[in-house]
Amino acid sequence: MPSDWIVPAIGLAAALAIIWPFFRHHRRLEQASREAELEALRYGLDQPATLHPVVDATRCIGSGNCVNVCPEGDVLGLIDGQAVAVGPAMCIGHGLCERRCPVDAIQLVFGSERRGVDLPRVQENFETNVPGLYVVGELGGMGLIGNAVEQGRQCVEGIARRANTAQDPDLLDVVIIGCGPAGLSASLACQEAGLRYLAVEKEDIGGTVRHYPRKKMVLTRPVELPVYGKLKIREIQKEDLIGLWESIVTETNLQVATGETVESVHKAGDRFAIETSMRRLEASQVILAIGRRGVPRKLGVPGEDLPKVAYSLREPEAYRGDRLLVVGGGDSAVEAALGLAAESSNEVKISYRGDQFSRVKPKNRERIHAALDAGRLEVLWSTNVVEIHSDAVWLTNGVPGPRSRLANDYTFIFAGGELPTGFLQSCGIQIDTKFGEA
Repeated sequence: MPSDWIVPAIGLAAALAIIWPFFRHHRRLEQASREAELEALRYGLDQPATLHPVVDATRCIGSGNCVNVCPEGDVLGLIDGQAVAVGPAMCIGHGLCERRCPVDAIQLVFGSERRGVDLPRVQENFETNVPGLYVVGELGGMGLIGNAVEQGRQCVEGIARRANTAQDPDLLDVVIIGCGPAGLSASLACQEAGLRYLAVEKEDIGGTVRHYPRKKMVLTRPVELPVYGKLKIREIQKEDLIGLWESIVTETNLQVATGETVESVHKAGDRFAIETSMRRLEASQVILAIGRRGVPRKLGVPGEDLPKVAYSLREPEAYRGDRLLVVGGGDSAVEAALGLAAESSNEVKISYRGDQFSRVKPKNRERIHAALDAGRLEVLWSTNVVEIHSDAVWLTNGVPGPRSRLANDYTFIFAGGELPTGFLQSCGIQIDTKFGEA
């Protein structure tokens, strides 16, 4: 009878009404993922710089949770019903994808089969192969401020559970080297735990963050600081965050020595001897929170030691009416050039050895192309700096190649940083090269 079809038809229609939006969403997601994968290949973002997600295809059920929660976007995608790392170089280690996967199919690892990453040997409690010597934050491969803050706190909580407060008045319980996000958090945790501590920072409060371009968004989620409490800010610029940190240091009377460089750390019996540019310290435990940048990588060309040459840009507004050259093709170089070009009286050029920007995040790529279209700056493609003078820079198109002279007042070099391997090894820390390992 005709009525026999009514109930199944209604059921089928109801099922389609529920399922169809799900399939339509996944189809759109898959198309976007394929486009993101092609773009990552085009711009060299397919090879991770450090921490990134790896998906176990035998376990993945294609829920798309990992894709939806990633704050960076275009790191993970869905292809053929499976989660895939389409732009792993854009991952900065939030770890939300790993935590939100319903079947534990995602693991964050360091390096890849093609590109290894050097890291100090660190255990789960952040202790290195040298007992009592710890590594937290960016130096251990975690580049995100929120992760660094959490590691600094967890590290000290572990130390406090095992610590026997020193009776020697000249012996500190903990010396923290560095006062960026990890060092600040560790210092506050020491204060909260009643440990005798001192943080030593070679520059000023903020560490590596101070070298970020002006007005860069540096915090994208709330974090919890010991003693001070929760920072409920979801987005904050570099300058505002550093100002907040400085006020926290003042309000909590944090024990921080700035402008003091640690030159060596040696284990002497049951304590560490820490030699700084100003004094000798002794401590039962030492935490390294110095960042991964180490020392800037140099070009190795004549004139690189001139006062006009810099390897970071803190205050682009200090330059007006200057002839400026930025060397490099990564995010740091692009952000610096954009900051300098914001002053219309500046003449800004970028020297890059490639014929297109690679390993630059999509947002920065959009901004730099908009600046190029507006004529606010110029890119000297396929060029290399070979000599720097007080009033000029000499470039070549290829090596060897014809030389050309570029009038120049200041030069900014962004060729990356080198892991402070020598310092770490002098402390007795072993360095491992990770090829796609956790």
